[in-house]
Order: sequence, then C-alpha cells, then structure tokens
Amino acid sequence: MFQGLFILDDVDLIYGSTYEEISQYVDIYAPPQTRETIRENPALLEKADIIFSGWGGPRLDKEFLAAAPNLKVIFYGAGSIKYMVTEEFWKRNIQITTAYAANSVPVVEYALSQILFSLKRGWHFVMETKKLKKYGKKSSVPGAYGSTVGLISLGMIGRKMVEKLQQFDLRVIAYDPYVSKEEASQLNVELCSLEEVFKQADVVSMHTPWLKETEGMITGQHFASMKENATFINTSRGAIVRENEMIDILKERSDLYAILDVTYPEPPIAGAPLYEMDNVILTPHIGGSMSTECQRMGAYMLEELKRFLNGEELKWLVTEEKSKIMA
Repeated sequence: MFQGLFILDDVDLIYGSTYEEISQYVDIYAPPQTRETIRENPALLEKADIIFSGWGGPRLDKEFLAAAPNLKVIFYGAGSIKYMVTEEFWKRNIQITTAYAANSVPVVEYALSQILFSLKRGWHFVMETKKLKKYGKKSSVPGAYGSTVGLISLGMIGRKMVEKLQQFDLRVIAYDPYVSKEEASQLNVELCSLEEVFKQADVVSMHTPWLKETEGMITGQHFASMKENATFINTSRGAIVRENEMIDILKERSDLYAILDVTYPEPPIAGAPLYEMDNVILTPHIGGSMSTECQRMGAYMLEELKRFLNGEELKWLVTEEKSKIMA
C-alpha cells in the first residue's frame, strides 16, 4: 500500500468529504501537515510516496525533495502550482496533477451570471436606484437576444463559457491567437482580433492567463472603442489590464461598466478610484472555489488517485511545459 501525507492549510475545506475514502486506498501515516509543520519536521517526508495538497502547499525545492526520496506523485486539490514548483522538482520526474478543472467550474458560473445580468444592464439599474433612492427611467439594454458576447482566450474556462453560452440566443466571438479557424468553427465561435472583440461585443469577458506576454495586454484604447452601454468582466488576473488607462476611460464614459473580480494589486490600494466609481463593480476574488465548492476539487483528486492506482494516465496531469501557460 502506498504511503501518503496531506500537506496544506485546511484539509477539511478541500478533502473533508473524500478523506476517509482516500485513506482506504493510501496509508495516511501521519496527521495532516501544513507548510510550516513539515518544514519543522522534514523526517515525516521520508516514507511519503504520495502527497495530497492544496492551497498553502509546500514549496517543492531542493531541501523538501531531498527529504522525500520516495515521492512519486502529488495530488494538488486547487488550481495553479506556480508558487510550488521549482526546476529541481521537474528534474525529479515526479508526477503532479491539479484540480484546476474543478476550480474552473465556479469561475464559469460567476462569469455567466454577470454576462447575463450585464446584458440587462443590471448593475446600471442597481446603482441608479441606490443613487436616486427611487426607480429611474428604463433605458435601452442589449438584452440576451441577438447580442454579442466577446471572450478573450479559449482555454479551459473560455471553452466552457462557449459551451454555456450556446443555450442562449447570442452571437459569441473570441480572441485567441492559438486557436485555428477550424477549431473555432467546431466550437461554434467566431474568431476576431482583440480590437474587434472590444468594438463588437456588448459584453467582453476575459479568461486569459497571466503570463509575461499578457501583462498589460488590455489598454485604454480597447475600453475607448467599446460600444455604448457595454460591459467588461474580468475573472482572470488584474495585471493583464492597464488599470490606470481603464480607469481614465471609465471616468469619461459612464455608460461603460467594469465588473472586476480581480485587480492589480489585489486588493486595490487604499483610496484607489476603483472603490468609488459608480460604473465599477468590485468583488473580492470570489469567482473561484469557495466554501463547499472546494469539495469538488477534493473529489477530482480522489478520481485522479484511482487512475494512478490503476496504472492509468492522469487526466489532469501538469507537465513543465503546461505549467508555463497556466494562470
């Protein structure tokens, strides 16, 4: 039987509903550890074949790996592993799989809710009613019939968004330089330039990973070119947007709305204009898994464990190359 350890901040949050079943397949030989406790007692790693982790997982550096000579696979019950992995880790050829697909589910749900609400100009009416302390005059809205939704990037989340949007009477356009016209046709989405997405869409939803190449990709000019009463939604990463330029345009154009679940820095600094602007809706990075939604990530890792034990290929395996393009 393989020997295993849990190392993360909150084992119950992610593995509460799967801990017992995992224990039937793997000998969990010590209580759950945190990054700090395992650093204080690295001898616990000597027997570990398998590590189950999540938010707050350990840095997989030279010292950690030297203390874990038998380590074969890591099941990471969360999304990005960028803060954990090192060159030394990739040299060891240890498998690592993550629950990024499970974490994408609530992001898609959040973005979809805001796309549909924005097509009704919902936040405009909410803010106007609060300001006037009475109902204002109904004005024209794009609506969810024949309107255009623009997606920036067609990675896992972007593709799930396309799938969800198919059930509505909407035109879906997208920018992704790595997707061919043939692939886009199969997805039933129309490829456009980044500029055209902003010019044509009634709602623009961004799902681009934060990479060196994507930092500052969205400029003030993109916002300035948006249609009247359009909305921008960001559930990706704030650093992809030139925030000061966005703010300048939003101050000039009160008809535009920005729904920001992410900012840069995050949270915005004290006194930042984003807190005060009527056409900016801020949420504190709630798009990803929260509360009981986190149990889905543990369930994905349980299924991956079963594949590993059966000698099957891991469905959500992350390679060194793949890790470079993940958010």
